[in-house]
Amino acid sequence: MNKDNSPGSDDPSHHEPHTGGLGARLNWLRAAVLGVNDGVVSTAGLVVGVAGATTSRETLLTAGLAGLLAGSLSMAAGEYVSVSTQRDSEKAALAQEREELAAAPQAELDELTDLLAGRGISPELAREVARQLTERDALAAHARVELGIDPEELTNPWHAAWASFAAFTCGALLPLLAIVLPPASVRLAVTVVAVLGALVLCGWASARLGSAPVRPAVLRNAAGGAVAMAVTYTAGTLLGALGA
Repeated sequence: MNKDNSPGSDDPSHHEPHTGGLGARLNWLRAAVLGVNDGVVSTAGLVVGVAGATTSRETLLTAGLAGLLAGSLSMAAGEYVSVSTQRDSEKAALAQEREELAAAPQAELDELTDLLAGRGISPELAREVARQLTERDALAAHARVELGIDPEELTNPWHAAWASFAAFTCGALLPLLAIVLPPASVRLAVTVVAVLGALVLCGWASARLGSAPVRPAVLRNAAGGAVAMAVTYTAGTLLGALGA
């Protein structure tokens, strides 16, 4: 039997490197995939609905661009407001914790000890760990253990807004280009195939990033997009017939 005797081959960390920001990066990736998915579905629904009413390339391009800009700006604004509110709440909690540490350091040390002991650490060890963490950085210790906040990694609302804007725009470009570039005779089929392919990929990626079953996620995503396009195309066709 051959064994790998290379340095660190028996160290689990050699095979599974862990970094402190892994969870945060995965959250950002999931948010990016969902943003792309939203861009694909909403813009596809819009342009396919318009395609049901008209074959004018200019009209499709205008509607698609309007939907892309409206959707991406709405996503960015919503993400900025949401993250700003979360950041303000986190900063207020940190400020309150800072005041409590200054007013009653012993009581805060006891509280930190109880929190650590509640996680399965023996009371003696919990006390020693709490003491050492307090000596190193009391606010950071209470923020992480008591509040679940990392004071050094508060989310930037501008970063979140730009990320949402970019993700939605990338997703929206696919159905927009698919509906305006091909000839009129095949543009609907090309758009449907491109959109469903993108939704399958988004469903797969979101499932893998979330460690969830892939098949249900892919089927839900593709089915949702297909229903959205079918409904909007039907509505567009009916409106086009009424206006003719």
